This record gives sequence, C-alpha cells and structure tokens, in this order.
Amino acid sequence: MITVRDLLANKPAGVVTTSPRTSVYDALASMAEHDVGALPVLERGKIVGLLSERDYARGVVLRGRTSRETAVAELMTKPVLVRLCDSIEHCMTLMTVERVRHLPVVEAGELIGIVTIGDVVKQIIQEQAFQIDQLENYIRGV
Repeated sequence: MITVRDLLANKPAGVVTTSPRTSVYDALASMAEHDVGALPVLERGKIVGLLSERDYARGVVLRGRTSRETAVAELMTKPVLVRLCDSIEHCMTLMTVERVRHLPVVEAGELIGIVTIGDVVKQIIQEQAFQIDQLENYIRGV
C-alpha cells in the first residue's frame, strides 16, 4: 500500500506557505515564483487555511475585486488534511469527495508537506506501469 509518506519521499523537502494577512497578489506572486498551485496558510506555525488559484479566480476575478487589496484570509478555504500513514486511495477519495487538488500533510499539529493531485496521478501511473511489466514478464515466462 502506497502511503502519503511514500509520496512525500519523492518530493523536495519543504513547503511554501503564506499568512492570512498577506495580500492575495503577494501570495499569487509566491505561487508563480515556486511554480505551485496552492499555498497552505499558517498562523503562529499552525495551518489555518489553504489558498489556491481556484480560490483566486472565483473570489477576486469573478467578484470584481483586486488582488492587491484583498487579504488571503478573505479567500482561503478550510484545508482537507492528511497524515503520513494515510493511503493513496484515501487521498484520491478525499480529493474526489471534497473536490480539492491539494492535501496538506500534518503530523502532531505541524505542517510537513503537501500532496497534490499530480503527485497521486504520477504514482498511480508508475504503479500501473510496473504491474503491466510484471504481467508481461510472467506471460513470457521471464
């Protein structure tokens, strides 16, 4: 069983974050700089929300607001959290049911990573390729 711990092992260490008081503009600039689609929002070291590109599109652009004058706290959503021991199947279920693409990973109250839908899909493709290879070898008697 593939776990969140396994998914994080294949990613660079560290998570780019923002604060509730940061302007949405600055948070978006950080997302662009680090090539990420969402930022966990931390206050006093604890995760209090998540800001995604989708939140920006729906909360600023479609409402005629400006990103420089809007604080992250006004747009952030409640994060759907996972733990290191959670399975990839659990992550897929959460992403589907909750309609999210980013799952912050928390252990003992501390943010230690983030799992994206891209991480999950990449792992599943690798797993399927391995299984196909094993079945082909079995059929050929290798």
